[in-house]
Amino acid sequence: MQRVQTAQSAPQGKTGYLGPEGSYSSLAAKQLSPSNEQVPYHSFAGVVQALLKGEVEEAVLPVENTLQGAVTQNLDLLYANPELYAVRAFLLPIEHRLIVRKGTKLEDITHLYSHQQAILQCSVFLSQELPKVKIIYTDSTMQSLSHIKEKGDAGIVGSHVREDGFEFIGGNIADEPKNFTHFLLIRKGKEDLPKHSSRIYFAATCPHEPGALLKMLQILSVYDLNMTKIESRPIKNSPGEYCFFVEFEGDIAGKNVRMALDRLSEYSKNFKLLGCY
Repeated sequence: MQRVQTAQSAPQGKTGYLGPEGSYSSLAAKQLSPSNEQVPYHSFAGVVQALLKGEVEEAVLPVENTLQGAVTQNLDLLYANPELYAVRAFLLPIEHRLIVRKGTKLEDITHLYSHQQAILQCSVFLSQELPKVKIIYTDSTMQSLSHIKEKGDAGIVGSHVREDGFEFIGGNIADEPKNFTHFLLIRKGKEDLPKHSSRIYFAATCPHEPGALLKMLQILSVYDLNMTKIESRPIKNSPGEYCFFVEFEGDIAGKNVRMALDRLSEYSKNFKLLGCY
């Protein structure tokens, strides 16, 4: 079942997402902010820039997939922009389908179009059933439809897509049938952070000393906080150093959470609260 984690309701405005309409990001945007105007952009960087410039009041970004792990580009965008915070989360079930012009058979396909993440999440099917196909990345899964002109063309889109003149070949082609993507609703400024939360998300770089990561994570243990996720990203222009993205269970209003965040900030070389939801 699709589930949106609770947060303060947002005023009507504009929500930016990776388009076009019908993309997975657009589905997440409609769930996270159903009353807002949905504004599509061609790239995740474009979505973030629109938020920073005030073209939209909020943005929807995928940050993790159960098959491919972290969407590293978006982790970097969150960390690099100190004004941005996640205020809500949504887990979207993902089902990839092979879409073609009507009458096309599997053996007709020579070119396959889709977003890089979708291609990676269907790697087993593609290696077994379409090993010689030429793969072309598109800005989003939905954009692949505009490239399907003849019988040799195909795309990978969500099972929700319905377009005249197109049909699916077979069922779900993802490597695993239970595939989910974790989306975050991002806003500019701390004032929109919810007063209460069930999870906290932060990024930190550790001091360059033995056991630094362990010492950082022990802070969560001291305050009886359960870590739910951790990812590492190399720090640009600093070989051998990493930034850690950590999510843990907790209420942002809780005394133990506030004390833990203060300790984490004091211990880390660089610390950023990414959000709470």
